[in-house]
Amino acid sequence: MIKQIYFIFVVACLLLSSTVLNAQTDQMAVVRSLIQKHPDSALILLKKMHVQATERDDAATAGLCLQQMGQICYNQGHYAKALEFYLHADKIFATQQNKDLSAANMSEMGVFYYYNKQLDKSRIQYNKALAIYKQTHNKKGQAEIFGNIGHLYEKQHRYDSAFYYQHLALANYTAANYKQGAAKIYENMGSIYEDLAQYDSAYVNFNRSLLLYNEDHNQIASIEVINNLGDVLRKTGKYEASIIQTRKAYNLANQTGNTYQLAASTRDMGKAYELMNRMDSAYYYAELSRKYSLDVYSKDGVEQTAFLQVLYDIDKKSSEITRLNNSRKINNIIAIAGISVVILVIILGIVIFSRQRLKIKDQKALAREKEAQHELVQLELKNRALEDERLKQQLETKDRELSTHTLNLISNNQLLEHLRGTLQAMVKEDKRDQKKQMQQIILQINESFNHEQHWKEFTTAFEQVHQSFFDSIKKYSSELTSADIRLIALLRMNLPSTDIATLLGISTDSLRVSRYRLRKKLNMEQGENLTAFIQAL
Repeated sequence: MIKQIYFIFVVACLLLSSTVLNAQTDQMAVVRSLIQKHPDSALILLKKMHVQATERDDAATAGLCLQQMGQICYNQGHYAKALEFYLHADKIFATQQNKDLSAANMSEMGVFYYYNKQLDKSRIQYNKALAIYKQTHNKKGQAEIFGNIGHLYEKQHRYDSAFYYQHLALANYTAANYKQGAAKIYENMGSIYEDLAQYDSAYVNFNRSLLLYNEDHNQIASIEVINNLGDVLRKTGKYEASIIQTRKAYNLANQTGNTYQLAASTRDMGKAYELMNRMDSAYYYAELSRKYSLDVYSKDGVEQTAFLQVLYDIDKKSSEITRLNNSRKINNIIAIAGISVVILVIILGIVIFSRQRLKIKDQKALAREKEAQHELVQLELKNRALEDERLKQQLETKDRELSTHTLNLISNNQLLEHLRGTLQAMVKEDKRDQKKQMQQIILQINESFNHEQHWKEFTTAFEQVHQSFFDSIKKYSSELTSADIRLIALLRMNLPSTDIATLLGISTDSLRVSRYRLRKKLNMEQGENLTAFIQAL
């Protein structure tokens, strides 16, 4: 069901757009028929179409209307207004990026500058239009520009260049199969040959132009060509044939109500009769031409008045429309501004409320986080206190072990010292049979004084209590021996000199010498206490 409704909607839109396009085409056809006879009515209709196109955002139609309005103003001699319409149309076409329409408008502006004798500006417009037509491969458009450029060279009496561009135009019109354009080019070349007094070539080209106009059923354009044929015949002395052609032009002009061509054809017939020395007929047609010319001027005056009134009304209406549009825009801006302010206030209120809620939520989350962090810190402090207590107890245990181990070493060494003294006294006696056995006992005792295993156990226990102490003391000297390290460790434990001498298995005098040597290795100053120095490490 939805698909059916959508299909009906699409068909309705297409029919509506088709109806609008057909209506626009019909209106443009009416405009073209009015431009020659009733330019004021055509201008009013174009203005109405322009307003409608603007209201429905149809930029292409709006631009075409402005272009046609510019052409009407140009034909009526209102050049400033014509240029204004052309420039406005050019701006619209450029915005829409409609290349062919933009090029066509540039061509019209080139013609405008040409007839206002601004040939440089005219050529600039032609070059721009030609470049666009070449991009779009528009043969008909290129032919029109080539023909216009040929006119420029003809105006400058550069006939070779004029013929070159007219031939280019003819080739493009022929390729595009556009008979009316080809007929106009033949007419242009006939005029050039006529200016050069090459009347045979002029007659041939005018005749070709007439044949094409007749094939295209363009009576209005053919009137001027027939008149040109009469001019060529008159200039070549064929007066009777000239009058026949000119009379054909007169009859067609009379049928179409073209007063300007009636004046031209009667003037030419008057000239022919004058050359034939038929003065009555010459006078008659001269007066008739003057009458038609007066009608043309009178008609032009009336049309100019009506046209000026239309222009005034259009300008007045445009000013009023502009004023109303500006007023409407201001009102729309005020309304939009008011709605925007209300929306902004609502949004601001929502943002403030949301931020407040978010702030409260963040504060609660922060409080919970701080509480959790506080609990975590308390737990960590508690764990650290327990760890410190454990380490303290472990250190005390190690210290006790070290003290016990040291006391055992001292006790063991004291015992050994006592035994060694006893045995040395026995050796001094004269009992020869026990002497060798006692010396072996003394030797064993001496070896037990420096047993490395005891010192390794002592060193391990010492490092557990005094961590990295040996690494620190080695920074003061690289010459320390293992005996020096043992002495430093015992001094670190703050043992008496007698106990240190007993543990090292040396006398107190030897201990004094060892302390002296250690002071020198540690680069200590004279008078500085060795024990205090080691205790401070």
